[in-house]
Amino acid sequence: MGCTIIGCGKALPALEIANDDLTALVDTSDEWITTRTGIKTRRICVDETNVDLAERAARAALGWDEGGFNERRIDPEEIDLIVYSTATPDVMVPTCAALLRRRLGLSNAVAFDMNAACTGFIYGLGIAESMMAASAAGAAGASGRNAFRRALVVGGERLTRITNWEDRNTCVLFGDGAGAAVVEWSDERAGILATYLRNDDDTDNALTCPTAFDAPQPFDAQGVSLEAAQAADPGLARIDAELGVTEAVEAGRPRQTLYMHGQKVFKFAVEAMGRAVDEVLERAGLTIEDVSFIVPHQANERIIKYAAKRMKLPLDRFQISIAHRGNSSSACIPMTLSDAYDAGRIHPGDKVVLVGFGGGFTSGAVLYEA
Repeated sequence: MGCTIIGCGKALPALEIANDDLTALVDTSDEWITTRTGIKTRRICVDETNVDLAERAARAALGWDEGGFNERRIDPEEIDLIVYSTATPDVMVPTCAALLRRRLGLSNAVAFDMNAACTGFIYGLGIAESMMAASAAGAAGASGRNAFRRALVVGGERLTRITNWEDRNTCVLFGDGAGAAVVEWSDERAGILATYLRNDDDTDNALTCPTAFDAPQPFDAQGVSLEAAQAADPGLARIDAELGVTEAVEAGRPRQTLYMHGQKVFKFAVEAMGRAVDEVLERAGLTIEDVSFIVPHQANERIIKYAAKRMKLPLDRFQISIAHRGNSSSACIPMTLSDAYDAGRIHPGDKVVLVGFGGGFTSGAVLYEA
């Protein structure tokens, strides 16, 4: 018995921006971007919201619209749980998960957002599996708690809204999108065989994005102060110092944008990806020879190639979809998984590894039997 993926889908914004288009914004070229990242184009939201994309991806995963992989159509009342991973929510309250629940009419679902950066979908699957396993073990029936049999796990991002379009080292990397998967607890199928989640401290502040709180706060250390409401939030200065972005912010760079030290992130990603695959296989009692297919986070094509070399696997065992999407954080893995199903590269009985890594630093993997 286990938590089984029975559907997945993806959605992309309408606007596609090619590498050559970015030369109007920064000093770059198609050759420079392609050779360093494998990216040729990316999709960018203009009027689409995060939840707009997630709704389209979810409808495909649920079997309501064409374009997704489905073992069967799921009725709205069958979904008991929504786990929505995003670093770029449209709103703080209600959550994106709550908005998605309302739009889709998933009236029985417990819904919440979470953020584990680019590893978010892996964390989301781990959360859903844990809640479903606890429910299946009898805790729900014994105590009257919620029973979770089916979950919708979403990764949705508008990373281009926190991209600094004057920084040629980062702006070429990111795109927008959403992916979704339906998971079901099955008494007959193995489903997820092992999950591995990990956090490492980003002591060098290699990947950060401060939040820009800008509501006036009419208080100082002595109490109510009308003058304080006109001043900058003094707490932000300490956060900027902790994240190492004070100089950039004081120089006029937008505060709520991604700050990244590429080489440090690259080094972490290569190590984290290989370690996560090794760990999840060890937990399942399997070896890399047992794995039919790997669906990695799409941060940089070179990272995937380095990892494949480390694992001594041919590239055709990996789904690579970065060329026309770029890095869309927690949306990458579910969208790439949907690509693999669309291309007929995953078959019943295959053992598949989903592996991610991202800011925080987060990393993790899920090994499941299709």
